[in-house]
Amino acid sequence: MKTINHYIDTVFTHEDSILEEVLTSIRENGMKSISVSPSTGKFLSMLVAVSKAKRVLEIGALGGYSGICLARGFGKDGQLVSLEKEESYATLAYHNLAKAGYSKQVTYMTGPALENLEQLVKDQKRFDFFFIDADKANYENYLNYCIELAEDDALIVCDNVLANGSVANEQVEAKRYTELMKKFNETVANHPQLESTLIPIGDGLTISTMRKRKQ
Repeated sequence: MKTINHYIDTVFTHEDSILEEVLTSIRENGMKSISVSPSTGKFLSMLVAVSKAKRVLEIGALGGYSGICLARGFGKDGQLVSLEKEESYATLAYHNLAKAGYSKQVTYMTGPALENLEQLVKDQKRFDFFFIDADKANYENYLNYCIELAEDDALIVCDNVLANGSVANEQVEAKRYTELMKKFNETVANHPQLESTLIPIGDGLTISTMRKRKQ
């Protein structure tokens, strides 16, 4: 899996000084180097652009790498709301988004994501693109909130669903969230409100579209 991803990253992505600076800032601030892969980031930009999404919700900001990729997809017309538990992470992410030219197009909500999601529901907010990349134990809870906040044609994208391949290959060392991802993937695949598939890029992405709501 790592070999294939390295090949994809090498052939289909090119040096990106802005994103490289984000990775450097993450390391310098003592944060885990767990941003999405370059090819995953490019794919997110393409998905937002192709879907013409303009209201994007991100759950899990870290240092802003994926936020920049999402914003690149909607250009000058979109808005990103990003949920991040850690105040210092959100501050760094905003700094990096601002350097990339998106200071007026991103809003960070800090604290527990479930509480912020509940507030977004109360405020009757709606989004047409979601990216989930946070604590795995709450993936299903996040998914349910995204469905509640989704426009009819929304896309919901979730990262790390392959858990380094361990969900499908018992010979690969299991990660602490392998069983959680197995269960989550089954939930997504069989969810009555979603049409979904799994793309084996980076650490795996599930991509779901909303089924049309009955009138």
